[in-house]
Amino acid sequence: MKKIILSLVITLILGSCSNDFINLAPTSNLNSSTFYKTQQDINQAMLSAYASLRTLYNGSFYRLGEIRSDNTTYSWLAGNPANEKGVDEFAAPLLPENNFLKDCWDDGYITILRCNLVLGRSDAATFTSDSEPLRNQYKAEASFIRALTYFWLNRIFGGAAQNGELLGVIKVDKEITPDEAYELRRAPLEEIYALIIADLQFAEANLPPSYSGSDIGRATKGAATALLGKVYMTMAGYPLNKGNEYYNLAIEKFQETVGNSAYSLVAGYGNLFDVDNKNNAESLFEIQYMKGSPDGQTGSPWNNNFAPRFSDKEVVLVGNKGGENAPTQDMSNAYETGDPRKYLSMRDGWTNAQTGAFERDKYVQKYYDVATSGSDNGNNWIELRLADIYLLYAEALVRTGGDKTTALLYVNKIRERARNTPGDPAIEKPADLLADYELTDFSNDEAFLLAIEKERRVELAFENHRWFDLVRTGRAEEVMVAEQQADGFNPFTWSDDMLAYPIPMTVMQSNPQQIIQNNGYTQM
Repeated sequence: MKKIILSLVITLILGSCSNDFINLAPTSNLNSSTFYKTQQDINQAMLSAYASLRTLYNGSFYRLGEIRSDNTTYSWLAGNPANEKGVDEFAAPLLPENNFLKDCWDDGYITILRCNLVLGRSDAATFTSDSEPLRNQYKAEASFIRALTYFWLNRIFGGAAQNGELLGVIKVDKEITPDEAYELRRAPLEEIYALIIADLQFAEANLPPSYSGSDIGRATKGAATALLGKVYMTMAGYPLNKGNEYYNLAIEKFQETVGNSAYSLVAGYGNLFDVDNKNNAESLFEIQYMKGSPDGQTGSPWNNNFAPRFSDKEVVLVGNKGGENAPTQDMSNAYETGDPRKYLSMRDGWTNAQTGAFERDKYVQKYYDVATSGSDNGNNWIELRLADIYLLYAEALVRTGGDKTTALLYVNKIRERARNTPGDPAIEKPADLLADYELTDFSNDEAFLLAIEKERRVELAFENHRWFDLVRTGRAEEVMVAEQQADGFNPFTWSDDMLAYPIPMTVMQSNPQQIIQNNGYTQM
């Protein structure tokens, strides 16, 4: 941790000099004493923070938010198997020296520190008189990205610590000196959430509702509102367990989002992930990727990473790679018969071009771009979308004893879109495909909540929500014990310590005995 912070307080890692929002790669090292002087400098620094998100979504988040859950697994262990097994198999030790955890932490704080530079330097920079409103906009964008990054880090690493407290991650909310870096400690979990809330409230107040031209894809007011609702929803559940007060705060934000005429469900589920339909009406915030940049730093890698390892070119143009984030059998079974979302999101196997045999090797289809290959694809990653908010809104209403008719309405909107989506042409849709629910279908609130959970699972499959849903709702133990057994993993004894990842070893080593480890892991 000190290595990262000390290097970044001396040398600022910035993006290229392109004015194009998407065509940005963090390639230049510029000295802080000669930079951040003008409006253009601040914009470039802001774009560098956006670019930093790509690194997080390229690898860390699908491993820690999806593979950890019952949705996906590794069909093939690459590199250091201990890294993969520690995340995927609960009987295997999840060690603080796991490289996936280290990368997530390091890349997360690089992103946060880039945001802090924008927030700390904007006020002193020179803006033209007609561009003065941009000053607060850039600060609001930095606040949004910092909040999003802290939200991820707090959910991954925050938990019950060995000092008896609920601890979050390390709070770095401003530029710091080398001496200050030595004094860093983990903050209380709720203190980090307070920073996240404050950042999102500032972003709400200062971000525009939309953009045009090359600025499309920057954070908007609507994105801040929706994310704030998700933060409240998370705080209402485990481990803070703030309950109805925070579910009601979430409901207020969700009502603003679903009532915003700027957003609507796209007509077909497949349209969401069409590489030619990025930043569409359903999207609240996407991580921006673009294929074909000169240095190859702006393309997305998932269609190759998620392809079956030994499928050669039957699935992607570059073969003999992948094997990551493979759907489990339980995930395949979770879809109702004929649900078009399954065909558009995953496949149960592929046809071997040499033998003609169908290889039962599941893979994610959702991010597939047939026209490209390798790690240079044009697919964006949708972090926030309206369907996610519809289902969270419905859940919050049920949990608070609110209007269940309204909750039912928003669940059924999701099912209606799904059943009207073209799917596998080889499968005839059942007459009662994804029929609307009636309140009489649920014997109690728990049954209704389980139906919403299932709808979230199939609607948001492979979008990195599942593990955090299981944690905040208290369902992780029941679900994961069953999944691990079904997938043939070794027997293990459940502990709630498994709900939080360990603080990485490199962080623990930075200040031995001062950085407190989570329960269940080794304290330095």
